[in-house]
Amino acid sequence: MCLKLESRVIPQNSLRSVEIFPKGSHCKNTEVIAGLVSGEKICLNPQTMWVKKLIRFIEKKEKMIRKA
Repeated sequence: MCLKLESRVIPQNSLRSVEIFPKGSHCKNTEVIAGLVSGEKICLNPQTMWVKKLIRFIEKKEKMIRKA
């Protein structure tokens, strides 16, 4: 799905959604797809520090929601 990875930091107020697809039969890499306020979808580089932090934040938030 992701042919080009974006490494630059995307401002938080520009993000509408973030989808994380673990590596599997569809792709050998983890894919992080950001939906922007503009309607555009971009693939984020999961190896960059800011995207790693974003993934940890989302996973932590999901765990808190499941506990509630």
